[in-house]
Amino acid sequence: MNGADRVDALLDDGACRLEAAGLPNAWGEARMLLAHQLDCSPSRFRIWPEALVGDDDAETFRSLVAARAGGRPLAYITGEREFWSLPLTVTPDTLIPRPDTETLVEAALACPLPESARVLDVGTGSGAVALALARERPGWQVTASETSSEAMAVAATNARALGLNLAFVEGEGLAPFEGEYWDLIVSNPPYIPEDDPHLAQGDLRYEPRGALAAGADGLDVIRPLIARGPDRLNPGGWLLLEHGYDQAEAVAELLAGAGFRDCFMQRDLTGNPRVSGGRWEE
Repeated sequence: MNGADRVDALLDDGACRLEAAGLPNAWGEARMLLAHQLDCSPSRFRIWPEALVGDDDAETFRSLVAARAGGRPLAYITGEREFWSLPLTVTPDTLIPRPDTETLVEAALACPLPESARVLDVGTGSGAVALALARERPGWQVTASETSSEAMAVAATNARALGLNLAFVEGEGLAPFEGEYWDLIVSNPPYIPEDDPHLAQGDLRYEPRGALAAGADGLDVIRPLIARGPDRLNPGGWLLLEHGYDQAEAVAELLAGAGFRDCFMQRDLTGNPRVSGGRWEE
């Protein structure tokens, strides 16, 4: 392997390039990219920093670093992201699962529901929320819906890889479920206003816009979910929605206006309002 690069030299070079691009976790991301390319754990590099890397792998690693330095999300480069301790495949057809959304899972698990509750995740994307709920509550009958057939294929792949049995339905919002009733409906819907400058920054530039933006105030998807939710919930059923940090008051008003009781708001790990919900009682 004459002329091969050492692990520590490759990581030094990669981290410097990522730092120059303004990425805050340059060293961590360099390790993740090299671990992805070599199909190993990043901890291996601390044990064998002098190990040699073949020319082809080194060249591919440099191309991955260049893509990341150019702004491409790390999750789309590696094709994976962990959520709720579950390893998930992600693609540009899906949102990148974020820790903030784990707040939605926590709120759902805290709802008083029957052991065999019927649960619907609207707009499942990569399947993150539905899969986390199915893993934590094996007795729940979980269905995941999605408007994008490409995203649904990713979610189904994740379900098979994790050995979790979910039902998948393609369609928009609650429209595919006429005549069906649920004990819990959850959703991480699009909720960013169309003119929000963040849509042109960071990872959001690469994620599917239809899964991010929803009208002038970001509530164009949340409104119909709240308005039609009572028609799809069993008595005592819950509707839980992720939303933006500045939308909690508006969502609370919509829930109360639709007749939901026991309405609440839950903050994420950074202290921002993130999930609101309520109970339907006929």
